[in-house]
Amino acid sequence: MQPTPSRVPFVRRLAVPGGRDGRLMLVVAIVDKVGTGLWMGVATLYFVYVTHLSVSQIGLLLGVSGVLGIAGPPLAGRLADRFPVTRLLVAAQLVRGAALVALLTTHDFRLLVLYSALGALPDRASSVLTKLFAARVAGPQRVRYQAIQRTAVNIGWAVGGTGAAAVLTVGTVLAYQVLLLANAASYLVMAVLTLRCTEPPAPGRVVAGPGGATNGNALPVARPEGATPWRDRRYLAFTGTEIWLFLDDSVLQVGFPLWIVHATSAPVGLAPLVLVLNSVLVIALQVPLSRFGETRAAARRLLVPIGAVFLTGGVALAASAGGGPWFATGAVVVAAVAFTLAEILHSLSSWELSVALAPPEAQGAYLGVHGLAQSAQRSLGPVVVGAAVSAGALAWPVLGATLALACLAQHRLVRPKAAPDAPAVRALPSAAKPAGVRQSDGS
Repeated sequence: MQPTPSRVPFVRRLAVPGGRDGRLMLVVAIVDKVGTGLWMGVATLYFVYVTHLSVSQIGLLLGVSGVLGIAGPPLAGRLADRFPVTRLLVAAQLVRGAALVALLTTHDFRLLVLYSALGALPDRASSVLTKLFAARVAGPQRVRYQAIQRTAVNIGWAVGGTGAAAVLTVGTVLAYQVLLLANAASYLVMAVLTLRCTEPPAPGRVVAGPGGATNGNALPVARPEGATPWRDRRYLAFTGTEIWLFLDDSVLQVGFPLWIVHATSAPVGLAPLVLVLNSVLVIALQVPLSRFGETRAAARRLLVPIGAVFLTGGVALAASAGGGPWFATGAVVVAAVAFTLAEILHSLSSWELSVALAPPEAQGAYLGVHGLAQSAQRSLGPVVVGAAVSAGALAWPVLGATLALACLAQHRLVRPKAAPDAPAVRALPSAAKPAGVRQSDGS
């Protein structure tokens, strides 16, 4: 039986912006992450134990997939300004499922690389399309919607990861194949649910109806010549700073486990608990804190405390290298809370500013370019964080300081543009002066 909003308690209890379509897409997000949680935690093991790839081959496979996936966000954004976003989402979901199933058909390294890369492109594209749908269906409440969605995503990840751990107790090739097929099936369910969503009206789209009436379901109007993100230097600079600010993901996923094992006296078992703590805090705080980023001005103000929290996390992580197991554990927990809080607040600020800075008629193209930030971070982040671990304790406060400086730079970058100076009013003869204009008397 397909999940529907009325059958998902988490969705039913929440006042989800966007009405029925908003709730349906929230269910899609939950199904997506349950399926992804089932597969992503065991994907590397599948390539080791089922297809018998070497470590270097797995690294190359993931690297090639990551590079091709970078093209997904801008391509999806450009298409979304021209075609219905729901239909694009359905296409992306079906291609993701097909590419995943194709992995079952071969053990050939070249084909595995090809299928993985073909799956990475719609995977990254789906992220932008989902955000664009949220921006259109939730309107002014888009920040709250995104916060609810991130909460749902973390719940989905937890459920999927737990399911994967349970299935892996069997430890057979069939168990890996079942997890892969379960994820592929989730894409089919997502496509069916997405087809039930009404296409949200897009800014800049008009259609002439009877008597000249218009609605939001026609093809987009011609885009003004200047409305392209590739010529918008401020938006490109904003996206550039975003690449650095998204490093919290690599710090939590890669940096904490490596640092705990190689540089602290904290117990090794603390490493997975950091990710559990991260998920719990996101689930508990993402929606309540969303009210602090609901406008462009509020999102800009968040950048200052985000920088301070990043710096705090860096200092705490450096301190964890000293002292005994209890002190190290406490410092790691403080650092994990700080980086998680920075992640939550940055997600609010980033989401609102990425939409607010985009002209309505080119919203898809702009969000597609913004999506490059996360894609680039996935390639750059592990390298930067690995270097920080190798450099030692001093590297973490330095990294925290650079993140704080990036926040301050972005705070200045996204400030409202000054209004152009009003033209001077020439003094007019008394009889010709418009009402309300006082003639200068030189005082």
